[in-house]
Amino acid sequence: MYFDELPVGFTHETGSQSLSEEEIIEFARKYDPQPFHIDKEAAADTIYDGIIASGFQTLIVAFDLILNSGVWRDASMGASGLDELRWHLPVRPGDSLRVKMSVVKSVPSKSRPDRGRTTFFYEILNQKDEVVSSYYSVQLLKRKV
Repeated sequence: MYFDELPVGFTHETGSQSLSEEEIIEFARKYDPQPFHIDKEAAADTIYDGIIASGFQTLIVAFDLILNSGVWRDASMGASGLDELRWHLPVRPGDSLRVKMSVVKSVPSKSRPDRGRTTFFYEILNQKDEVVSSYYSVQLLKRKV
């Protein structure tokens, strides 16, 4: 979908993806090797009472779900960053994640009529419909000209 097809109020929900304990540990060993991500015994003695996914892995899984849903993939010209990123609840092995997104702001470019900036609010939910993470992102999108 293109800039003009994503007005304020538009919502979209992705499919879901589960994370196995093996995937969580493998990711964390490489990118976030904290005990509660990589060591079952050590994780059991933390405030999390077991292995949890890195917040960064949660974010990457969400991005993959959004991108593969195709909602703005063909129109994407990149993003300027994330705002108010929050990790509300831990993601545990076997959790199934999906993303709800909504357009909260949409501004056509004044200097480049072939594009616009769209602000999305994303919520990452688990299989219990609990919000595990949330953030805003400003996406530069092509317009259908």
